[in-house]
Amino acid sequence: MSEQLTTTEIPTPLPKTRPNTRLWKLWLYLSEQLGKERNTEWAVVMSTATVVGLGAGLGAVVFRVLIETMQKVAFDGGAHVFGFLGDYFFFFVPSLGGVIVGLLVYFFAREAKGHGVPEVMEAVALKGGRIRPRVAVIKSLASSVCIGSGGSVGREGPIVQIGSALGSTIGQWLHMSPERIRSLVACGAAGGISATFNAPIGGSIFALEVILGEIHASYFGAVVMSAVIADVVAQAFEGSVRAFPVPAYDLVSPWELILYTILGVLAAVTSILYAKLIYRMEDVFDGWKRFPEYLKPAVGGLVLGVIGIVCVQGGYTFMRDGRAIPGVFGVGYELVGPALLGNLAVGTALALLALKLIATAFTLGSGGSGGVFAPSLFVGSMLGMVFGHVAHSAFPDITAPQGAYALVGMAAVFAGAAHAPATAILILFEMTGDYGIILPLMFATVISMIISRAIEPESIYTLKLTRRGVKLHRKREVDLLEGITVAEVMTQDFDTVPYTMSLDALVEEFERTHHHGFTVIDEDGCLYGIVALGDLEEAMLSGPLAGRTVADIATTSDVIVAHANDTIASALWDMSTHRVGRLPVVERRNIRRLVGVLRRKDIIRAYEHAIARRTETSHRLKTLREAHGEQVRVLEVDIPRSHTFAGQPVCNIASDLPTDCILVYVRRGKQVIIPHGNTMLHAGDHLVMLSSIDCSAEVIDTLAAP
Repeated sequence: MSEQLTTTEIPTPLPKTRPNTRLWKLWLYLSEQLGKERNTEWAVVMSTATVVGLGAGLGAVVFRVLIETMQKVAFDGGAHVFGFLGDYFFFFVPSLGGVIVGLLVYFFAREAKGHGVPEVMEAVALKGGRIRPRVAVIKSLASSVCIGSGGSVGREGPIVQIGSALGSTIGQWLHMSPERIRSLVACGAAGGISATFNAPIGGSIFALEVILGEIHASYFGAVVMSAVIADVVAQAFEGSVRAFPVPAYDLVSPWELILYTILGVLAAVTSILYAKLIYRMEDVFDGWKRFPEYLKPAVGGLVLGVIGIVCVQGGYTFMRDGRAIPGVFGVGYELVGPALLGNLAVGTALALLALKLIATAFTLGSGGSGGVFAPSLFVGSMLGMVFGHVAHSAFPDITAPQGAYALVGMAAVFAGAAHAPATAILILFEMTGDYGIILPLMFATVISMIISRAIEPESIYTLKLTRRGVKLHRKREVDLLEGITVAEVMTQDFDTVPYTMSLDALVEEFERTHHHGFTVIDEDGCLYGIVALGDLEEAMLSGPLAGRTVADIATTSDVIVAHANDTIASALWDMSTHRVGRLPVVERRNIRRLVGVLRRKDIIRAYEHAIARRTETSHRLKTLREAHGEQVRVLEVDIPRSHTFAGQPVCNIASDLPTDCILVYVRRGKQVIIPHGNTMLHAGDHLVMLSSIDCSAEVIDTLAAP
């Protein structure tokens, strides 16, 4: 009976022909591979990246529909309601839109204010990629109203924030690690840019270069997958249509590179002016302490309305549905196309350049919602066209048409503002598909970025965070061993040999201790040199040891040493570079005065210390974030020379700081120190702290007071 039961439980064999098919074998292989843990993780990453790409592509399409709907409501409805005012109805439309934007942002999601990308960067750097799900909804509504009612902002920043919020939400729902959530945030950003410009390569590089701050292999596959899927979705709904027409241009003469160099310099200056104007206007509106926050975008809208009327009266307009719209209203791509084709008058381009800068500054500075990407392209195209007209008029035989300079100007101004040359080059190259323009494009773009970074180290994105006290160090991880000094782990009780010791005695010492080398000292106990086991072996091969001393074989010149306040990372570099197993530690003022020895096992102990400190700091950060949620702020302050904290250990200052405040790390020159209770603070130390918003002012006052 038992044999019959066992027999009946065996599955019925499959038909003989099925396992022999190639498709069935492929399926068995894939099932086996996906069953492995490593490949299962890979499948999860790529599948979630695909979902984020689908969502980002659909989000971009829906967002464009929202903008078009708001434009019809604002301008068709506005013309109907304020028709008796004629073209002066443009004065009221942006202001009414500003009221709606202010209410949405103020009461529902403060992160939706401004251009969006810095908020995503902050979430990636400080919050493990966590973005509130509601941000995508509020950002969509606020930005579509702002752009639709004439706000001089771009749609790329909002689409990036919408896609990133989607990626973050999916990662949080699936309880993924912070590293995976960051990856999905980058996927959402890449999908948004890809769907906007029909440029998946440029979108991928934007996510890696701007959002993550690094082009890293572990993110690349998922980001590219998301960008491609988003582009396919956008094309399915809207076709393979570029944001604006881009004709083919070539480098006519190598001498043109001189002109493109000048254009790169002008683009750098313009990009810096662009960023400074926006944040200067933001300071002006932030200074209105008693004015309701949610009404400030309406005031910016009134100024924008005045600029709109100036545009209409000056003829700086474009046609939409048979109606003349001020040229600075909205995204502005309607006029970028004519600039690239060389169909704009030079005076018109120059006027639009100045008016667009002012309009964007007031829109964003007052609290409007939208991106800075599109305005930078608009400004760059106008700058390039004006410069190209002058260059072509002066040197018609060796220069391309003015549209070529407009194209290069777009990339150069954006690269100067965002410090993202790879993104600028690749997006414009994808849009042209023509290698002929790539040389001047790369040349001017890199020049603009170098000059703008030399003048202003912060990009238009990171500058916003820096003004909040958030300083992003664009490095994937701080080296753990950068936070441990040699003095913390060096051995102070160590074996030495005198330089007068005989080599026979040295042989016995090596056999007794099993060391591979000794520090050699003189009669005063100071550093004389180093003797290694290899030195002794060479001496044995060269002749008898009798009558010879350590001084005969020791290395006394160019001895590699460490100092007590060096980092373990730098000491380890010296040890690996010079292939030595130990370093004498000497005083910095007296390089012959021995204070210790750093050995390989001391390096291992240092790493254990660093891991323990990072774990402790991470736990404290997590506790603070759980207690205060989004109400956490990063502070960066320097200790003044006259401050009482200078010369004090961290344990002594703890009682002077609020309880909801954590000292994350100390930057001293190029050294990064993960602090502990005995870490001494020096005048000029740069402290990076995490505190609740409620006590951040108290922390700043405590550290600013003498």
